[in-house]
Amino acid sequence: MKLQLIRHATLSVVMSDKTMLVDPMLSEQGINPPIPNSTDERRNPLVALPKFDEKLLQPDAVLITHLHPDHWDEAAAQSIAKSTTVICPEECEASLAAQGFAPIHVISSELQWKGIRIFRTGGKHGFGEVGARMGKVSGFVLQAPGEPVIYIAGDTVYCEEVERALDQYRPDLTVLNAGGAQFRIGGPITMNAEDVEKVCRYAPYTQVAAVHMDTLNHCLVTRKDLKHHLRQAGLESRVWIPEDGEEREYVQPSR
Repeated sequence: MKLQLIRHATLSVVMSDKTMLVDPMLSEQGINPPIPNSTDERRNPLVALPKFDEKLLQPDAVLITHLHPDHWDEAAAQSIAKSTTVICPEECEASLAAQGFAPIHVISSELQWKGIRIFRTGGKHGFGEVGARMGKVSGFVLQAPGEPVIYIAGDTVYCEEVERALDQYRPDLTVLNAGGAQFRIGGPITMNAEDVEKVCRYAPYTQVAAVHMDTLNHCLVTRKDLKHHLRQAGLESRVWIPEDGEEREYVQPSR
């Protein structure tokens, strides 16, 4: 399996010779306004897309965890062929169909696709009133013969749903949307450095990749911050914090 961070939460996952593009946000640097009610007034995205193989825009499938514009934007909708297979939760189907995409495979709990088993997992996009306003989100677990199990947690803070997914699937690799995204009021709506540490300690068997940093104005935890926290916690070797465009190959460990 090969995992590549494009930018923010946009990933390319190659598994069983199939390429899946996850949560594509392809906007040009600075084209979008700041996230409302945030403490930083810089325009988004904060950084340009890295150079990447244009074939990534012709994947075998697009996986979408939810439709917030930093996970599916107009640039992605325009750049990706409408005939591309889309895999998404049921609450995304109508919007994607209206944009002209087909076929759309809805995943409520489990889906078999091209020899890959895809499971939907839950999460909390923050706690309290802010979390409720952010709406329903999801993650995915991908399994295939001879491949490591990967858990893409999606936009969630550390919560019971994350623990449940870790316990149930025991992933070899867990991808966390870090960055501690936050508004002027309320707590984080994605994992912060402490949450990443909690995952490492709760599931010592999984490798971790932390993404979703240094791209949007309301993500307050930077790569530098996270690296410092993990170094202090003695967990730096457990977590890969890729730069935009960076990739890594993983093999199925001996069990």
